[in-house]
Amino acid sequence: MDADPGYTPGVDDSPSDLRRPTTATAARVLEVAASRAGQGIRGAMATVVERHGSAPGTPGQKLYLAEDGTCVGTVGGGAIERTTLHALQAMVRDPRAKHAVREFKLGPELAMCCGGRLSVMLEPIEGVIPCLLVGGGHVARATAPLLGKVGFAVTVVDAREDWFGEEPIDNVTCVNGEYDEVARDFDVRGACIVMTHDHSLDQRAVEWAIGRGFAFVGGVGSRAKAERTQQRLEAKGVDRELRERVRMPIGVDIGARSPDEIAVSIAAELVAWKKRPRK
Repeated sequence: MDADPGYTPGVDDSPSDLRRPTTATAARVLEVAASRAGQGIRGAMATVVERHGSAPGTPGQKLYLAEDGTCVGTVGGGAIERTTLHALQAMVRDPRAKHAVREFKLGPELAMCCGGRLSVMLEPIEGVIPCLLVGGGHVARATAPLLGKVGFAVTVVDAREDWFGEEPIDNVTCVNGEYDEVARDFDVRGACIVMTHDHSLDQRAVEWAIGRGFAFVGGVGSRAKAERTQQRLEAKGVDRELRERVRMPIGVDIGARSPDEIAVSIAAELVAWKKRPRK
């Protein structure tokens, strides 16, 4: 791989916005990556796959960088490692980044005279994104497991006692209680989707989600309901910018009617939101 055009060997030895990697075994690197992903933190991993000739890396070595600055492992140190860190950083910042195999030539461009080559696989690691579904009706029961399969950690909350006794949803956290109490400490970097059995409850839940500052707020309902929701928000003095962030009716327009169809449309919109470049 050619040297990073923004990197000068011997000068940019320690990029100011990147931490020096903490030494760790490949197994430990995987543990850290899994832990961060489980917390909803995006990252990227570099793995040495081949070594030709004289080169510092060993096949199997791993280097991981997370968007929170966590940096562990190694791919051999020196200029190779610094250039790899730049590549990992670019990958972390781009939700659309794809796997790639890069080849380092240990020559003058990296200020190294080993003469060997090192092949490194770079792969993005998506963090699961927290998603709160307020309301546990038919649409929620169709939507929750689908979202769980496309990178969201889903929690469904419903205050109805008879709902709590129903069959649990696979791989989804189901909680019986009031949403504002149950989700008091919910991670607002994620999404909140409102789909209760009562329009007035939907309105209160949407207002609560806006006030909490969720990154994505959506609601199930007709266009007429969406218009009334917007009018009520405006009447309560909610800023226009915040009102416009509410996605109602949520979902890609595919003509959905049944709960399963609506679930597909909601999942599609949330996947699209998740893939947008971070600011």
